[in-house]
Amino acid sequence: MSRILFLIGTGGFLGSIARYLTASTITKYYSAAFPYGTFAANVIGCLIIGIVFGLSDRFNWLTPEWRFFLATGFCGGYTTFSSFAIENVKLLQDGNYITFATYSSASFAVGLLAVFIGLSLTKI
Repeated sequence: MSRILFLIGTGGFLGSIARYLTASTITKYYSAAFPYGTFAANVIGCLIIGIVFGLSDRFNWLTPEWRFFLATGFCGGYTTFSSFAIENVKLLQDGNYITFATYSSASFAVGLLAVFIGLSLTKI
């Protein structure tokens, strides 16, 4: 168990650094009201997690340790949106449309509400 946690932590460490570098580089060249840096990190993270799961499922190329390191660790540190996206794709692939709709809309709405509440609590 400690080996898995180490792999996830190391991947998360590297993913967080990669996210910062991606977002700051893109923002330097494309500064606008639209958060291009975060958007790019989310899309790139989704692409990476799709490739990781696709190769792992199709060819069984990745050991469980590598999958933890890349998907949970690196992609989780790079963007949790990639985890959200892969979970939703799996729900759709499994035909769980109501669960997909509930999870997607609730994550979006409750996530925004939680940020609003957190911001409001700091203004008291």
